[in-house]
Amino acid sequence: MKIFIASDHAAFNEKTIMVEYLKKNHEVVDLGTHSTESTNYFEWAKKLVQKVVEEKTQGILLCGSGQGVCMTANRFKGIRAALCRDEDDARMTRLHNDANVLCIAGRKTHPEFMKKIVDVFLSTEFEGGRHQTRVDQFNNLGE
Repeated sequence: MKIFIASDHAAFNEKTIMVEYLKKNHEVVDLGTHSTESTNYFEWAKKLVQKVVEEKTQGILLCGSGQGVCMTANRFKGIRAALCRDEDDARMTRLHNDANVLCIAGRKTHPEFMKKIVDVFLSTEFEGGRHQTRVDQFNNLGE
């Protein structure tokens, strides 16, 4: 599976760990940032969501709290981003919401726990059924 990943400076080190971990089983495209120099999470979230929509795949965004990238990502049509703090969040947002962008708090989540969250997110399939109607309604908001 092709996965896009991006972060701001606050989660650069955690993103680097995740890139190496994900490369074992996935094609990973690291969109940045590529240093700990202060930067704006908005630009990295925007780059990632554009690729996720364009290529119809999944993405992972990290920032210090996870909130900034999640709020930014959800401003874009076709994106269903979810801030996941544990494996159950990751499982349920895929099962019921067909989330296509996983957001993680780099400052609050240990890298080993991040790996578990990411694994669950990437391996869980959307249930569809009654949830598809809700996802369709969500996708049409603002039209």
